[in-house]
Amino acid sequence: MDKILYPSQLKYLYQFKEPNDPLVNEMEKYAVEHHIPILDWQSAAFMEILIKTIKPKRVLEIGTAIAYSSIRIARNLRKKGMVHTIEQSKDNIVLAKGYIKKSGFEEKIKILAGNAIEIMPELEKKYDFIFLDADKNEYSKLFELSLHLLKKEGVIMVDNLLWHGQAAAEEVPEKYKTSTEYIRNFNKEFIANPRLKASIIPVGDGLGIGVKI
Repeated sequence: MDKILYPSQLKYLYQFKEPNDPLVNEMEKYAVEHHIPILDWQSAAFMEILIKTIKPKRVLEIGTAIAYSSIRIARNLRKKGMVHTIEQSKDNIVLAKGYIKKSGFEEKIKILAGNAIEIMPELEKKYDFIFLDADKNEYSKLFELSLHLLKKEGVIMVDNLLWHGQAAAEEVPEKYKTSTEYIRNFNKEFIANPRLKASIIPVGDGLGIGVKI
């Protein structure tokens, strides 16, 4: 069970995919060839709409990878908007910096290098929008830290909450059992959290969307 939608539905939806600029295409190709997980194209498009709608001034991303999401957020921000993005992998940081330079958004994207669990408590100013896409075994800790940093009526978006379909599967392959358990437990925490109005929507690999109340 590795699909959220049936192939016929995906094929139908794909015809509406907005043509990407050359850099986004390059990054998507690199991610596939080097097995680097990035945000699904439908989720990325949805996120861009959220950014356009919310008009955040300050955005926090937890899990930069190659800066695919960072760049797609930055290109939809208003003039004074800023993205802070946290990444621990030195190799990813090198790649991310290269792509950010190519994008022309160096003034809008700042990489915070290191462990998010250590960095986030040191951040003082709050954020209008937070995107969480990091190690699944740390989702609960990172989520709690995110809520402290999220402004009232700010929005948090969390990726991979259907986890390749495994979150809803009756039989989970051995290699997915531990990570699936993390996701299932997190989903309960996310929906039940009294500080959020939250929902999980079947876009991409499953997106959690919450508004701080």
